[in-house]
Amino acid sequence: MDSAGSSSSPLRVVIVPWLAFGHMLPYLELAERLASRGHPVSYVSTPRNLARLPPLPAAAPRVDLVALPLPRVDGLPDGAESTNDVPVDQRELHFKAFDGLAAPFAEFMAAACADEGTRPHWVIADSFHHWVAAAAVQHKVRLTCRARCSVPLIPSNAHVKSSSMLNQSVIAIARAETRPRYEQEDMAPMYGDQGASGMSLAQRWLLTKERSALGVIRSCVEWEPESFPLVQPLLGMPVVPLGLLPPSPDGGRRAGGTNESSEHATVRWLDAQSPGSVVYVALGSEVPLPLEQVHELALGLELAGTRFLWALRKPSGAAVLDDGADMLPPGFQERARGQGLVTTGWVPQMSILAHPAVGGFLTHCGQNSLIEGLLFGHPLVMLPIFGDQGPNARQMEAKKAGLQVARDESDGSFDRHGIASAVRAVMVDAEARRRFVAGAAKMQEVVANSERQERYIDEFVQHLRNHGAAIATDGKATTAVLATS
Repeated sequence: MDSAGSSSSPLRVVIVPWLAFGHMLPYLELAERLASRGHPVSYVSTPRNLARLPPLPAAAPRVDLVALPLPRVDGLPDGAESTNDVPVDQRELHFKAFDGLAAPFAEFMAAACADEGTRPHWVIADSFHHWVAAAAVQHKVRLTCRARCSVPLIPSNAHVKSSSMLNQSVIAIARAETRPRYEQEDMAPMYGDQGASGMSLAQRWLLTKERSALGVIRSCVEWEPESFPLVQPLLGMPVVPLGLLPPSPDGGRRAGGTNESSEHATVRWLDAQSPGSVVYVALGSEVPLPLEQVHELALGLELAGTRFLWALRKPSGAAVLDDGADMLPPGFQERARGQGLVTTGWVPQMSILAHPAVGGFLTHCGQNSLIEGLLFGHPLVMLPIFGDQGPNARQMEAKKAGLQVARDESDGSFDRHGIASAVRAVMVDAEARRRFVAGAAKMQEVVANSERQERYIDEFVQHLRNHGAAIATDGKATTAVLATS
């Protein structure tokens, strides 16, 4: 195999993201950044997922989209290739189908490694890809993989295997963060057998991590100076920051094209609003709210009295008409007609966030959404739903970049008064808003520093070269892990 340690030779990289757009999009950003530096990338997913990705820019000739057919599984809807397509109660069938990609991926790797001119130097895989790790080790290709979620979740994952692997004082620091009861209960299924797939999320991650020697994290010390130093001792391996992989602030490609986004109904509606007057509401697509909570959110927005633009997803357990009217409280749309706009289809989120009429962002605090919102300096109204979103929200609240909606400690529910209070604090109360705008501006300085973020990619590439050279010297096959916060 030709050396990956040469300072001039390109690295051939295979990227295999998890089948969720919250994972596929940042991996696509990484693929583009590597390709723009002259490194050929094979980006592996399923046919329908690849077809729904945003179009690639000029670096596309160096990004090869590799389609592997997702096996059919009884009970899984036809065409259900991403988590967006799969109801929550069928996620384990999705994992079962996902594990069926092991054989076609092994065939892809065998073909790529048969020729030294196409043999990958590195495979970059996601958290759950134990079979990608196995194929990489089989072919003696170095692997990087994404570890599970945020720093507060890492010690629990590793603890499943052996707490002796970790520095106990570091575990104590990371666990000092108090998580509400509903978050702890939501995390419990990570450690049990997962139904149809027969493997928990923690088991998947550990099977991948144990083949790993180098870690990279989609974060940076400027983003989380308090928790970033904990990652390396928690993972028990060297960790390299990848930066935040922010999308282009002009929003053009992510919005489906500049002309399309500027003519979108949501953008035209924003054009008629006063600067900084609108709170944009978007809670992601992975874990929909129950219908009764959607109603409380709607009534809270109405009670707050501020203008709003709401990208509404179908609630869990709801049969929804195309216009979304049956998702909302009776009479809500008529009462709120002059106050806000509710849309249930695709929206050009980057163009919306970039619009001068938007003055705040009500978000579920997924990492992608946080990065996109803070790229434009928007103060946050935070309503975390699942996984790393709770720790993310507490992290941003500690930085005074926004305010969390009050929740019931036992079940995580919220009411209209909690929504209205948080929205008013961020959007209306002059003194509170000044604090939140200032906190968000400090985070914007981190996200929007494109020179620094691009430098993280350059340093990442150099670490891959240095690590490859060290492996070539000592003859050891090794792997690495990609962690996100």
